[in-house]
Amino acid sequence: MTNEILLAASLLFSYGALIFLFRFFGKGGVFSWIALATILANIEVSVLVDAFGMEQTLGNTLFASTFLATDILSEFYGKKIARRGVFIGICASLTFIFFSSIWVRYIPSPNDGMMGAIRILFSNTPRILAASFAGFLASEMFDIWAYEKWRTFTARLCGDERKFLWLRNNGSTLISQAINIVIFNFLAFAGIFDAATLVSVTASCYVIYIFTSLLDTPFIYLARVLFEKFGADGRLSE
Repeated sequence: MTNEILLAASLLFSYGALIFLFRFFGKGGVFSWIALATILANIEVSVLVDAFGMEQTLGNTLFASTFLATDILSEFYGKKIARRGVFIGICASLTFIFFSSIWVRYIPSPNDGMMGAIRILFSNTPRILAASFAGFLASEMFDIWAYEKWRTFTARLCGDERKFLWLRNNGSTLISQAINIVIFNFLAFAGIFDAATLVSVTASCYVIYIFTSLLDTPFIYLARVLFEKFGADGRLSE
């Protein structure tokens, strides 16, 4: 159960860290988490593990937290600010791919013991990040669009934009994560994994995403409480 415990701890830490940054830094904290999570997820997604009876790539919990992040931005700041968060994530990935492509081209000292591992780790970085760009951009933009559609629907349904927060949160995220995982896995790992493994890993990742989507619901309600109490920039309201 070691992998399962680590994944659960990673998920709780990811959501908790996002809410912590939102509490003290407002939308700036959410922007910073999107950038950090995007970079870290692109590193750990290269690792394949067995957990909960399924074979899956890492990165699921970090990618899941970016959807919670854009939902928070959409809910409290609007779709324009949410889109800005997506572009910050893309800029973070571009910066990462620039530096990681340089790292593997240095000529190491005869006393170096790390370059071999660095080159193995980042040998597929350009392809992985290209797949990440496509999946992240398509799914996050869809998530923002769908969130606004759900907001309009729930407001018309009950005449109150505050109600059914759980519905627009999960209604947008569940579809968006399916888009993300299909685009990313097939672009990043086609030809690396055999077809059966690729389909299995993609299905397993989406099952994990279903649970991570549902589990982020208490955190977006907590974000609402903090937003109403401490204000848009994390400061105590007057």
